[in-house]
Amino acid sequence: MHIDTEQSPWYDRIWAALIFFTRIPFWRIHEPSRESYRVVVEYWPLAGWLTGGLMAATLYLCSLWFPYIIAVLAAIALRLLTTGALHEDGLADFFDGFGGGTDRSRILVIMKDSHIGTFGVLGLIMYVLLLAATLFSMTPALACLAVIAADPFAKMLSAGLITLPYARSEEEAKAKTVYRSLGWKAVAGLALQGLLPMAVVMYGVQCTICDAMLILLIPALVMLFLYHYIRHWLQGYTGDCCGAVCLMVELATLLAICTRLSI
Repeated sequence: MHIDTEQSPWYDRIWAALIFFTRIPFWRIHEPSRESYRVVVEYWPLAGWLTGGLMAATLYLCSLWFPYIIAVLAAIALRLLTTGALHEDGLADFFDGFGGGTDRSRILVIMKDSHIGTFGVLGLIMYVLLLAATLFSMTPALACLAVIAADPFAKMLSAGLITLPYARSEEEAKAKTVYRSLGWKAVAGLALQGLLPMAVVMYGVQCTICDAMLILLIPALVMLFLYHYIRHWLQGYTGDCCGAVCLMVELATLLAICTRLSI
């Protein structure tokens, strides 16, 4: 029986997002309808509240007992375990596809290949090194706040990628689900989920208007560039593109916070 996502309970959609974007066994408590998974992107930043919060907590607690670099690596490892490296898998496929492909069809074939290539390996290594170096360059307090703000904010911006058509058929999708197009209610909800943690953090560190504008603008420009780059080559998006864009936009957000704020 087909269930309209508009009629599915709100908690079903949130539950579906938490199940889809993490490896925490929420499904043992409640299994939402299959149709709920078509709107998980609309609640993606909420999953970021969870993953960002867990990462920040790990970073803070480990920094009390271990050298700071170990705390940073432990926080990154915890998020990888929490998400099942879902977005990192997309990042590797993204670099493999766009690094080795010369046209749309070839890029899509490479991205669907489960084997990781040279571009994917190098991309993952560079991403993890940049992420660890960025967090390590901040104080533990600022790094914790930055992670809490950047994770949902990056997911909010990256959700805009699904305004493009899906580049494959639904049967070819890895998750066997194509996300629903964003309506104005979804956009408003995404904005609230993504901007609220960022606003709280900026207020807490007494961020100036100029710094706040730069912190918001830099990742938005990165997102805009990637959006047009993907549209140019694929004329649409894939799940791997969503994961890759999310990580790159989040890294841009953390870099912006790192260069503009200090506590």
